[in-house]
Amino acid sequence: MLREIYVRPVGLTPAAQGDRAETVLGGLRLAGGWLDFMGVEVIERNGARLERRLAGLSDFLERDWGRRTLNAADMFEALRDARPRIAGLALDRPRIMGIVNVTPDSFSDGGQHDGTQAAIEHAFRLEEEGADIVDIGGESTRPGAAPVSIEEEIARVLPVIEGLAGKTRALLSIDTRHAEVMRLAAAAGVDIINDVAALGHDPRSLEAAAETELPVILMHAQGDPRTMQDDPTYDDVVTDVFDYLEARIEACVRAGIPRTRLIVDPGIGFGKTVQHNLELMAGLSILHGLGVPVLLGASRKSFIGKLTGVKDAGDRVMGSVGAALSAVAQGVQIVRVHDVKATREALAVWEACNRGSALDEAQ
Repeated sequence: MLREIYVRPVGLTPAAQGDRAETVLGGLRLAGGWLDFMGVEVIERNGARLERRLAGLSDFLERDWGRRTLNAADMFEALRDARPRIAGLALDRPRIMGIVNVTPDSFSDGGQHDGTQAAIEHAFRLEEEGADIVDIGGESTRPGAAPVSIEEEIARVLPVIEGLAGKTRALLSIDTRHAEVMRLAAAAGVDIINDVAALGHDPRSLEAAAETELPVILMHAQGDPRTMQDDPTYDDVVTDVFDYLEARIEACVRAGIPRTRLIVDPGIGFGKTVQHNLELMAGLSILHGLGVPVLLGASRKSFIGKLTGVKDAGDRVMGSVGAALSAVAQGVQIVRVHDVKATREALAVWEACNRGSALDEAQ
């Protein structure tokens, strides 16, 4: 059953630091992070029809919303609670996941790092540039991509993981839809599972992910990579994606994966038009209502090319950094990017300007 009321934190401002925190009134800390929110947008949904209105924090808490929705205090708990560490990584500041595609056909860098040594060297380079997580994938899921055999995927990624495990400060993530790859990657030393199918493609994935006891990234995608861009449609993309991710979180919890090990990703570009992507980007903060960390992967994607006129995906660095900053400004805890150095430098300036001091001075 679809939710009938959604709550999106609005009025996002830099969280007050140190003594200044005592002078800031009327805001609440968002997910224990770097932003405060001053109010909420209440979205009431009846099928495809949505009604929206703004509410102050006290007004929302005091109002009786009836049995159609969660208790208002529970909603605020989901929005306010600090997110737990993921594989030891604190999420009190924006984190960067760097991409290592060990594939010949990924949309942006296919073939550049498809050899074991080239992929390992690229991962070390991303770590040096500032990646907190390195995401290793052996199957392209770009629009129109054909699946590869599990044997081929394993042959691509396992030597890379073995060459990196225990040798890098950055956490290692395996980007896969397949239970057997998850199990082998976990045994080889990865720290996180990243599944574009939200553990729904392989019927054994939920069990496998639970057995590894690793954190899991659940991404929304409409359809299979081969057909997902044929004619994507939604009643309302923001709340539809929210509902899907909420259902996958519940499925994971039933399978023995605690919420504290889950991360969600709205799946920019996976079964979505340019307009869908933009609506999701504008409404990202609603996902904090799920009570788990949020990851965004918008790097070099086609909607950036459409907005900027940059046809070559490898040249979409500035647009990609812009998308990452837009996400972080809505409290997204992890951004998945190709261009780690550019993103890290932009975030360093963004964070310092928000704090009014450099990070080293603030600690």
